[in-house]
Amino acid sequence: MSRVIKAAAVQFTIQLGDIDANVEHVRSALARLAGEGCQLAVLPEMWSCGFAYRELNALAARTPELVEEMGRLSAEYGMVLVGSLPEPDGDKVCNTAYLFDRGRLAGTYRKIHLFSLMNEDRSFTGGDSWLVTDTSIGRIGVFICYDLRFPELARRLALEGAEIIVVPGEWPKPREEHWRTLLRARAIENQLFVIAANCCGIVGKLDFFGMSLIIDPKGEVLAEGGYESCELTATLDFSVMENWRQQIPCFRDRKQEYY
Repeated sequence: MSRVIKAAAVQFTIQLGDIDANVEHVRSALARLAGEGCQLAVLPEMWSCGFAYRELNALAARTPELVEEMGRLSAEYGMVLVGSLPEPDGDKVCNTAYLFDRGRLAGTYRKIHLFSLMNEDRSFTGGDSWLVTDTSIGRIGVFICYDLRFPELARRLALEGAEIIVVPGEWPKPREEHWRTLLRARAIENQLFVIAANCCGIVGKLDFFGMSLIIDPKGEVLAEGGYESCELTATLDFSVMENWRQQIPCFRDRKQEYY
């Protein structure tokens, strides 16, 4: 029998620097999704506080309790849960995605590509390793936002056996079409599922367009968020990936000796 799961992206307006408000929103969203039988939920980038640079170190000090809360929620609802938080790292902070599988911390990923246009490289320490990990629902790889613009990373995750790439993001206007096009491209070229959770609304001085997406291995959009807070869901049928890879055998036909 084919593996079939229900997956979700949690899209909401992050309250800048207000951890308690953001945690409450996530708790409510996950309770709703658990009631719908979701087995995988992806949260936006820096979901606990956004990029509140002036308070970043103080906000990061609360991350251990938030990691514990993510684990608790993942265990309570029996789901895989992914989202990025500011992780303390000496005088700086890492933008780290935590991946829980039914309460077990299955992996962490520190954002490799820091968005210098917004001075992320001044406040954050970049990661130096990728993440693909086995979970109860399949093999998952992780991006964070700007990583999306680097196809080499997606291909590495695919070659390491990723069946799903999850993408926590804070991708603002006016680059909506870049977001949508790049996400579909990563799914198409690697013939896997992509689940991207973006924030929405006004956060600080930036306007975020939402448009969270769940995309199948053919590049077809299974679910798409609008501008408002929402939880979008879709069914992932892994036989679609397997059949498509047989029909168009891109991995078998690669000529890696030339690139």
